[in-house]
Amino acid sequence: MKNVSFALIQLSCDEDQSKNTEKTFSAIREAASKGAQIICLQELFQSVYFCYEENPSFFDLAEAIPGPLTNQLGDLAKELGVVIVASMFEKRAAGIFHNTTAVIDADGQFLGKYRKMHIPDDPGYYEKYYFTPGDLGYLVFDTQYAKIGVLICWDQWYPEAARLTALKGAEVLVYPTAIGWDLEEKNNEINREQYQAWQTIQRSHSVANGIPVVSVNRVGVEHGQQFWGGSFVSNAFGRVIFQASHDQEEVAIVAVDVDSSEYYRKTWPFFRDRRIDSYGDITKRFND
Repeated sequence: MKNVSFALIQLSCDEDQSKNTEKTFSAIREAASKGAQIICLQELFQSVYFCYEENPSFFDLAEAIPGPLTNQLGDLAKELGVVIVASMFEKRAAGIFHNTTAVIDADGQFLGKYRKMHIPDDPGYYEKYYFTPGDLGYLVFDTQYAKIGVLICWDQWYPEAARLTALKGAEVLVYPTAIGWDLEEKNNEINREQYQAWQTIQRSHSVANGIPVVSVNRVGVEHGQQFWGGSFVSNAFGRVIFQASHDQEEVAIVAVDVDSSEYYRKTWPFFRDRRIDSYGDITKRFND
């Protein structure tokens, strides 16, 4: 058994970007003091979830990756001896922006970045206005403590993304997230159903691929959305071993057994029994 301590930092965000950064850096220090080795931040941790509307002024929030913020994170990671998984708004070039997660190793080295592949466009989540779809493919980062695959929010709903990342050797899937309930939706049953679907699909990635999942969401009320928190960890067979509250900020430390895939994949040999010769049509939009 090889346990790695993951920190899930679930916070609310303010309109003041510097305040959010300061609060997050303080939470990183708290997590490190509690023994965290890999620290996972929520999606777009520096700002409110600005995709609630199409507003060109929000492009000013973006920055280069690597750049000043990743340099700061690198200094902090090196000082504390922790890996940091940080979701950011990337400016790639004039007119080209991405929803990107940077991975900083425990020695402060910038290991690389993953650009969100699946981009939603729904009321309150107008991401296609801001983000160009990722073009780096599905990636695994070999950190000092574990090999982690990073996917982002809307990627959570796609088993293909989880599968391809697992096939590249990920020991754990990490999902930075910003998702919530519409404040105009007063039906608690519908809200519960939405959260359960969100968690269930990610737990299914654990089951199908035999690897743990770490999912980190924000909390708080922003522009018509109540972000539902509920950050969680499932083990390599989909059992929830930790779940945060729906309305409180939390810095949670969870021990994750990254060697458990060996047992689950032997007992439930889904990888062995895959019929890769029969999956060609998966690349079609629809088989009509």
